[in-house]
Amino acid sequence: MTDSDLFERIHQAAAAVRGRTPFTPELAIVLGTGLGGLAREIETTAAIPYQEIPGFPLSTVESHAGRLLLGTLRGRRVVAMQGRFHRYEGYSLQQVTFPIRVMHALGAHTLLATNVSGGMHPLWGPGELVLIADHINLLGDNPLIGRNDDRLGPRFPDMSEPYDPGLRALARKLALSQGVTLREGVYVAVPGPNLETRAEYRMLRGMGADIVGMSTVPEVIVARHEGMRVTGMSIITDQCLPDALEPADITRILAVAGEAEPRLTRLVAELVIQIPPP
Repeated sequence: MTDSDLFERIHQAAAAVRGRTPFTPELAIVLGTGLGGLAREIETTAAIPYQEIPGFPLSTVESHAGRLLLGTLRGRRVVAMQGRFHRYEGYSLQQVTFPIRVMHALGAHTLLATNVSGGMHPLWGPGELVLIADHINLLGDNPLIGRNDDRLGPRFPDMSEPYDPGLRALARKLALSQGVTLREGVYVAVPGPNLETRAEYRMLRGMGADIVGMSTVPEVIVARHEGMRVTGMSIITDQCLPDALEPADITRILAVAGEAEPRLTRLVAELVIQIPPP
């Protein structure tokens, strides 16, 4: 696929969405594993299955609904991915991040990314919310590899502050007002789909990471390439302490995400209301 092809494919997909609704979003939201409930808060103008949007991959993770939602959340115009894509599903990072480019082409200027993660900080427990302050990319790939198309963004986008400091400060303020504990730390992205070994958790913690997952970083890189502001939040679903490690249980992980989701939903909804225009 050439760079011109990518640019054209982005705008073909955006045109297909506009053919379903003239709605123009301000904010883009990515709903991670077990976090689809936030979608119920959106007053939906259109809900478009991914398979009906040209160029979109299909979500293969059972907890991801696979729809693009356009509508209002607490009065703000949003577009939300109800289910994301991962490298472990067999997609390239260009495919994984294609929807971010389409949401930007539709008009979104800010990205709110959510996910679930394993917690490696010894003082943080399952069910706690984490505001992502920075990240480490260990996916072994980058969605910007290849010839750069200047119409999409610069060849060398700055990543000194990928997660907008002003939005992070606003999130901390809102969490405090809601009485919600909001940790803040570093997210590391790994390829998956297997969970990590004890030795790998020790390595990741030693590198400076607080939480670990298999998504988000490629989306943030592309959002910053497009010039979008970004904020990210995670729910810790399991504790990944090498000396007290228990076998992963996906049922329990989804249950923890479900229990914590209402707190994340309230926080994100209030954040959406108060995000200032760029």
